[in-house]
Amino acid sequence: MRTGLVLDRRYEAHDTGAGHPERPERIRAIRDLMKQYRRDDLVELEPRLATDAELALNHDPTHVARVAETAGRPHGAFDADTPVCSESYATAALAAGGYLELLDRILARDVDNGFAFVRPPGHHAESDRAMGFCLFNNVAIGARWLRTRGVGRILIVDWDVHHGNGTQDSFYDDPDTLYVSTHQYPFYPGTGAAHEVGRGAAAGRTLNIPLPAGCGDDEYVAAFTDIIVPVANQFRPEVVLISAGFDADYRDPLAGMQVTDDGFRAMTRLLMQVAAEHAEGRVAAILEGGYDLNALRAAVPAVLDELAGTTLAEPMRKPRPRGSVLEPARAAHAPYWELPE
Repeated sequence: MRTGLVLDRRYEAHDTGAGHPERPERIRAIRDLMKQYRRDDLVELEPRLATDAELALNHDPTHVARVAETAGRPHGAFDADTPVCSESYATAALAAGGYLELLDRILARDVDNGFAFVRPPGHHAESDRAMGFCLFNNVAIGARWLRTRGVGRILIVDWDVHHGNGTQDSFYDDPDTLYVSTHQYPFYPGTGAAHEVGRGAAAGRTLNIPLPAGCGDDEYVAAFTDIIVPVANQFRPEVVLISAGFDADYRDPLAGMQVTDDGFRAMTRLLMQVAAEHAEGRVAAILEGGYDLNALRAAVPAVLDELAGTTLAEPMRKPRPRGSVLEPARAAHAPYWELPE
C-alpha cells in the first residue's frame, strides 16, 4: 500500500524548554530514523497550516485566538504542563494542517493510508482549553474536517497511555463517531473510566478500556481482539483514525505500561484489518505521546511496516491477559454491542 508521511523539521520549532518531555528531539529522532527506513511505496507529503476556520471546526474561536496571541511572544504557559513559545501557534497550526493534508490525500486516493509525525500532540486539548502538552486537538479537527467532505462513520482509536479527554469530549454526543481509548488508569488526566460510554443517541459510542499499570502486549492485544475489533466491525467505519502515542512502551519514562514493538505492530495490524473490511483501507495515524527516543526509533518502524498491508493475513499469537482487566469495559458495553465470549 502507498503510505503518506507528514514529517517536517518545522515541528521542532515549538520550544517547551529544558527538561520538558514533549521536546523537539522527538521529531528529530523520527527524522533521523526515516533516513534509514526505506519502502518504495512511501510518499512524502508537505504539511500546510490549518486555517483558523479549520481549527474552529473543533475549538471555540476564543480558544483559537488565545493560542494565536502567543505568536511572537516570549515563553509562556497555559498550565504547568503546557508551555508555549513565539513559534508554538504556527507549529500547532502546522500540526493540525499536516493531518488535514494527509486526510485529503487519502480521500483523493493519492495514498492508501499514512502517518502524520507532528507536534505538539493534541488529544488532551478540549474545545476551549489547552492542556497536557496539547494546544489543538489534531485528530478531532481531522474528524470534523472529514465530515465536511461527506464521510459518515468515523472510528478513532487512541492507544496513547493517557486517556484522550479532549477527543472524548468532542464526540461524546455523536453517534456517528466511535471513540476508543486504551489507557493506564487511574492516571493523568483522571478521565476514561469504563462507565463513560457516551450520551443520549451516542450511548455506546465511547469505548474506554482502562488498564492497570504493568499491562503489556497480552492485555493490549486481548483488548483489541476481544472488544475493540468486534465493536469496530459492528460499527462499520468509513475511515479509521489512530491517535498513536508510544508512551505505553515499556521504555517510556512517564508511565508504567509494558508494550513492546510487537504489541504496537499487532494493534496496527488489527486496525488495518478493520479498515480493509469496512473503510477501503483508509487509515490515518497521528503522533500523540511517546517520550523515550529509542522507543520511538523502534516502535515507529513496526507501525509503518504494518501500514504496508503485507501481513494482514498472518496468524497472530493468542494473547493471555492477566486476570480480568478487561471485564469493566466488557460489562459497560454489553448493552450496546455483541461481544464474543
